[in-house]
Amino acid sequence: MITQMKRKTIARDISWLSFNARVLQEAADPSVPLRERIKFLGIFSNNLDEFFRVRVATLKRMTEVGKKNMHMEVAPNRILDEIQQIVLEQQAEFNRIWEGVHKELEKEKIFLITEKALNKEQQKFVQTFFEEEVRSNTIPLMIESIPHFPYLREKSIYLGVVLSRKDGTLKRKYALIEIPAKVNGRFIQLPSPPGESHIILLEDVIRFNLKSIFSYFGYDRHASWVFKVTKDAEIDMDSDISTSLIQKIEKGVRNRRKGKPVRFVFDKNIDAGLLDYLIRKLNLSRKDSLIPGGRIHNFRHFMDFPDVFEKKGHRKRSFIHPMLKNALRVTDVVQQTDVMLNFPYHSFHPIIDLLREAAIDPDVTLIKITAYRLASNSKVINALINAVRNGKQVTVMLELRARFDEENNLEWKQRLEDEGVKVLISIPDLKVHAKCCLIKKRVNNHTIHYGFVSTGNLNEKTATVYGDHCLLTADRHIMADVNRIFNFLEKPKEGMHFLKACKTIIPCPTDLRKELLKLISREIKFAKEGKPAGIILKMNSLSDEALIEKLYEAARSGVEIKLIIRGIFCMYTENSKFKKNVKAVSIIDEYLEHARVFIFHNNGNEKVYISSADWMVRNLDHRVEATCPVFDENIKKVLKNILEIQLSDNVKARILDNELSNRYVRDRKHKKVRSQVDIYNYLHQKSNVIPGVQHPIITETVVIGEAPAV
Repeated sequence: MITQMKRKTIARDISWLSFNARVLQEAADPSVPLRERIKFLGIFSNNLDEFFRVRVATLKRMTEVGKKNMHMEVAPNRILDEIQQIVLEQQAEFNRIWEGVHKELEKEKIFLITEKALNKEQQKFVQTFFEEEVRSNTIPLMIESIPHFPYLREKSIYLGVVLSRKDGTLKRKYALIEIPAKVNGRFIQLPSPPGESHIILLEDVIRFNLKSIFSYFGYDRHASWVFKVTKDAEIDMDSDISTSLIQKIEKGVRNRRKGKPVRFVFDKNIDAGLLDYLIRKLNLSRKDSLIPGGRIHNFRHFMDFPDVFEKKGHRKRSFIHPMLKNALRVTDVVQQTDVMLNFPYHSFHPIIDLLREAAIDPDVTLIKITAYRLASNSKVINALINAVRNGKQVTVMLELRARFDEENNLEWKQRLEDEGVKVLISIPDLKVHAKCCLIKKRVNNHTIHYGFVSTGNLNEKTATVYGDHCLLTADRHIMADVNRIFNFLEKPKEGMHFLKACKTIIPCPTDLRKELLKLISREIKFAKEGKPAGIILKMNSLSDEALIEKLYEAARSGVEIKLIIRGIFCMYTENSKFKKNVKAVSIIDEYLEHARVFIFHNNGNEKVYISSADWMVRNLDHRVEATCPVFDENIKKVLKNILEIQLSDNVKARILDNELSNRYVRDRKHKKVRSQVDIYNYLHQKSNVIPGVQHPIITETVVIGEAPAV
């Protein structure tokens, strides 16, 4: 490993791999239900695919520049070497875990059957299934006969086939078959003995039928191995001003077909001649990311493993926020008081209800909303279309460059415009990542603004598994700033003055960096004066070097710093110059921790914020983000209690240390605290508060302890 302590910060990409190792830990944990362990293997695989498509591809491009590279303390080629070493180690660990999971599946009478282990009934089934469902989607490519090597889809897996004869009378031939998993699904359930579940992978269905597929050529040996290719996924936005942004994105998505391979993963038992041929045709070398693996690839499909488990691990249902439980209209409550929805514990339905109510309210004249990633059959979009049909002015800021969702968002753009929605699209050089909504109504010649600011996407599907916060509010100061953000989004060419005019919300890219530096400096000042000083931060990633340096200064000054970081974490937590070591943990569990919350002690008058922004250069300087203060004392207390529960986690929390060890937090002196379970119980208990009755601000210490698994 690169000698980290010679650096001011931990290398971002090495930190990311450490995060994915935490995902792999969940797959290895025998206390995690078997179906969840399989899902975590799929998540690990999917994460690694994206890492190579984006980060490794970027580093490779940087090495090709040829100059001393771009303010990096360590040269990209050295980081790439370390990535290769770590990925190979993780692949070996992945294979070990999968072997264990495979054995556990067999103990539960769930068997993955290969084409060589089929009984006669299953053979007949597989042959019929192939003829009726698969053959028409299977196109073998005789690659040695094609003038140009065919385009390989990066999200697909391929069978590399070697055709030969036992008597040697025909020259060996190579062929490729793309596995049509997108059309036919990866898993096929076979006729099975009573009490057992037999499953075959689609590639093994095709393997069983290779003789039929290649019968024309007269070969009697058909050996095959699975491989996949990962390509550079970055969209290259050229500076051709005559090309519209939409055309550029459409072109960029198409150009992913031409992306350079950045990783080649193959069955370690593959025929040596076929392997050399593929490496040569893909313009790879032994120095590239060549990853030998097992028989199975594209484990991301295992996130959708068939539900054949006897022990059904049912996730606890989300529940309605207590202030909305008996309300006839969400709108009426929000106009009276702030409401914080904490997903996935609280239901996402109030967001949909708020928009549906606005769509049919005769007093509502206008709805403005941002959209980044939407559900496939989005109820948010349906509500907005209903609003247009009811005569409302609806504006949607649709970020077309949401990575890997570009095609979906282009389709949403077309549908929205067809319905009469005003669609704003991406701003050159700025992604719009803020999550906010403004609803305007006129009552008795008086204008009322209300809406919400959120840390997560307006996606009802992911809201059931992503941990996020959404503030529903009619606060005139917050809504005035949401309006200013939309003014900027509608008129970006007029400059940043709309964002700079915000007085309550702290926007990016204009103000958040300097405001965070100011807030940290204030804590440093209090610490130097001998007063209590503390910072609690929760976010997905922390990599911005200027802010990390400021946190180092705070630690040296005696500010107590507590961090909950899910993913990338580039900060050192231990240093002899720190008056107090930084406490930093990462929680990987059933739900994806996605929220951003910033708390500054501020000499007892705590400042609490929710935000869409991580502390990364891309968020702070190259995105439109919204960081919103929380004013309601009860909501502030609940948010702080949630973070304190997470900081007390001694089941699913890992220590983020200088060595990237990913050690679990273990505390034998206290009861077990699994934060996602305890937060559910804490919020569910609060949901029993009687709406409409005045309740004192929570001042109690939250009781946390062992609880049934979610």
